[in-house]
Amino acid sequence: MSTALIVFAKAPVAGQAKTRLIPALGAEGAAWLARRLLDHALREAGGLSADHWELCVSPDTRHPAFAQAVSDTGGRLRLTLQGDGDLGERMHRALTRALATHRKALLIGTDAPAITSATLQDAEQALARHEAVFVPALDGGYALVGLTRPLPALFHGMPWSTPRVMAETRARARQAGVEWVELEPVADIDEPPDLVHLPAAWR
Repeated sequence: MSTALIVFAKAPVAGQAKTRLIPALGAEGAAWLARRLLDHALREAGGLSADHWELCVSPDTRHPAFAQAVSDTGGRLRLTLQGDGDLGERMHRALTRALATHRKALLIGTDAPAITSATLQDAEQALARHEAVFVPALDGGYALVGLTRPLPALFHGMPWSTPRVMAETRARARQAGVEWVELEPVADIDEPPDLVHLPAAWR
């Protein structure tokens, strides 16, 4: 079955990227880490033999890091814009677009360096047996979502950026009769205490 892989990313601009890490790293340091996380996520994503590979960005496509990513993949990586709406609306729109032409769609952000190509392969395989797959985050959210069909109930009106996201997602999935599976939880790098979860070579 054909698979689409979407990487959601925000432009690594000083003062706008990873702002909750600025007290620990400074604006430039937080932007540097955002770029490092982006590069890592794309490198791991490149290890999955997806039929469609997309970097879906905000607030626009003009940052040099995005053009560099497309160039580094020889044009294999498609650059798209997240567009308007909250996180759920943007994710639902990207997944629905991908599922219009592919049987499976995986979406990750760039905040969880523990998401590897092996994780992506496991998630893709899980979608052969389940309608949805998640990699929960230790902070109560999730770092990966994969679907075989659009499920708007999992995205609209969700309390994003709170510890209730994964719990609410489970409740909605049960209510909608969705068959899903969860892989091993990982850490997101959002707050200064999360920096201990970075790969040792990055610290």
